[in-house]
Amino acid sequence: METSKKITVETTVQAPVETVWKCWTDPKHITKWNSASDDWHTPFAENDVRVGGKFLSRMEAKDGSFGFDFGGIYDEVKLHEVIDYF
Repeated sequence: METSKKITVETTVQAPVETVWKCWTDPKHITKWNSASDDWHTPFAENDVRVGGKFLSRMEAKDGSFGFDFGGIYDEVKLHEVIDYF
């Protein structure tokens, strides 16, 4: 039996929405902030921010012991307002 669960994440960031949007969506920024701890890093990220566009990033332990890919497809994008994916 397949179950579907929805997770919504919200936060308030004290910065202009244009800056936050760029940092959240630009792969060169994603590789700088996307890590579980100082022992991890994201060596690769790609992002096509549009409905039907795909995103993919790779998070790895810096010691090479473990890594995983995280990706999805956008089903709603409203510039500076909404990013929804599955």
